[in-house]
Amino acid sequence: MKISYFRRVISPEVGCYIAGYGTNDVAVVKTDDLFMTGLVADDGEKKILIISFDLLGLDEWYIQKVRKGCAEILGTEPEAVLLTCTHTHTGPETRTMRAAPDHYNQEYLDRLEEAIYEEVRNLRPYEECEVYFYSQKVDENRNRRYVTACNNATFTPHRHEVIPIVREYADQELGELIFTKPVTHEPIYLLGNYAAHPLAGHCPGLGGAKISADFPGAFRDYVKKEVGVECMYMTGAAGDLVPKEDEVGGGAARQAGERIAHAAVWGIVDSTRNSSRFLMKDAKVGYISKSVRVPFRKNKIGVRPAYYDGLDAVDMEIQVVSIGDICFIGVPGELCCEIGQEMKWHSPFRRAYIAYDATAYLGYIGSVNMMIAGGYEALKQSFTARCGLSLVNTAADAMFELHDALFPTEDGDRYPDCLENPKVNIPKN
Repeated sequence: MKISYFRRVISPEVGCYIAGYGTNDVAVVKTDDLFMTGLVADDGEKKILIISFDLLGLDEWYIQKVRKGCAEILGTEPEAVLLTCTHTHTGPETRTMRAAPDHYNQEYLDRLEEAIYEEVRNLRPYEECEVYFYSQKVDENRNRRYVTACNNATFTPHRHEVIPIVREYADQELGELIFTKPVTHEPIYLLGNYAAHPLAGHCPGLGGAKISADFPGAFRDYVKKEVGVECMYMTGAAGDLVPKEDEVGGGAARQAGERIAHAAVWGIVDSTRNSSRFLMKDAKVGYISKSVRVPFRKNKIGVRPAYYDGLDAVDMEIQVVSIGDICFIGVPGELCCEIGQEMKWHSPFRRAYIAYDATAYLGYIGSVNMMIAGGYEALKQSFTARCGLSLVNTAADAMFELHDALFPTEDGDRYPDCLENPKVNIPKN
């Protein structure tokens, strides 16, 4: 395995419209820079490219265009290029939104596209590496829905006194890929995946009128300062998840990012000291893309770009890229954590992580029962109730097909099993 990577500032000018809250929010200050971070992994036969942007989301047509352009430069397929957004709410408006079509920042997106191609054309020299994976629970997020005994949902950002009794599911997995030098096991690059809206630093007044990467930026800064390596932050299925301290300002963003980074550093320590458990034995790369037709809800516009107006249904893309026995599932919008977790449950890969807002920006996508309970996410969803289930099935089919191609079995059984494992399966170092 060889990797190359890049990191580039993509901050807009102060004075731009800000995406994520009110349609007339304008940036008056920049507290920290927005970045795009890119990772190319080359196994000698195939290449994949992952880019994470400190942006709220990108239009489908733009994603398709950039994927094609990057693939042509790298000599690979568009399906091998995964673009994902951290979903910061303190960045420029990069979506075609019906409520404010004049806020779409085409000039910024044109500059961004050229910057992407420039970085991909001028990659730093590839480094040979080993690849470790790691997974742990990090208690830094919570579900922002409170569901009553009669199955009615309350949106807790509007009812803070309910937060202490919220018991809805929260995916608290921090997933990591750790790239190290082959002999010394010294870290070269880190990729971290965690699910929470980057809303810690957003607050009333000035906090809602700033340019900031929020806690993903603090996560990267800590890793860079303490470990001395570049890293990527990737947002998981965060549709109904927020940091434990949300909407209270920059201090909360720094603390959340650093606490998640502390756990990530522990992951580096533990994985590299237990190579028999966490070192990937066959770190080849793979990619696949599948789509499913999903109908829009009747009489409900929801959160989606205006160019879908007049359509009865849309083709939603699920994109899966993998490094060794770890895969990333690119989803078309703000997937709620329950749907993301179900995709993980049905994965034949050892670990699967969700890549937020990766194939399109199509707003919130939740579970069937969420549409009964209501609440903010359900009210904003543009698609019929079975949309999430359709995406789960599509993701499972894509993951199995990719896993079969990468790791074929002698008997052709496409379902993994644990028949050779002991009942008490705690492996030694």
